[in-house]
Amino acid sequence: MNKTDKSKHNISIAAIKRSTFKPYDYELTKFYESNSEFPYRGMELDLTENELIICSTVVDSENYSVLTTQKLITKENGIKNIGNLIGAKDKLYGDFKGYKDKSYTFGFVELNNGMDFKYFIETGKASMIMIYGVRTIIRTEEMTEKNIQNSIRNWNRQNEKNEK
Repeated sequence: MNKTDKSKHNISIAAIKRSTFKPYDYELTKFYESNSEFPYRGMELDLTENELIICSTVVDSENYSVLTTQKLITKENGIKNIGNLIGAKDKLYGDFKGYKDKSYTFGFVELNNGMDFKYFIETGKASMIMIYGVRTIIRTEEMTEKNIQNSIRNWNRQNEKNEK
């Protein structure tokens, strides 16, 4: 059974919520329950029909990263790059030493072609959104649709217990 964009989105959002401190109102970084919540209309993301936006770190219109269910888009100093995450590997989650002086750092994934791909991560508690979003999308490649659905169900049950 093929994994759908919706199931990859659901497990990524569940992983983000599970690992991120509430309230989720961070300065640069947000996650999205649906594409309609994405507030940055001017960004050309070139989404496919079923592709869903998971999260983003937006410094300004020339510096941002957006994670979708299929790719990672980073625009740094006005130069946009798109990395396909199929076959990608986690590499580095940023340099957080001395982070109090800066609002973001960079994470890296190794794409299937061996190239390193850079993405923005907001420092502090917000960092978990991009880190867990990217990590989860990469890990879904090794999971079956049934594994994904079971993980989502278990995380949601655990969250319900913790909220009571």
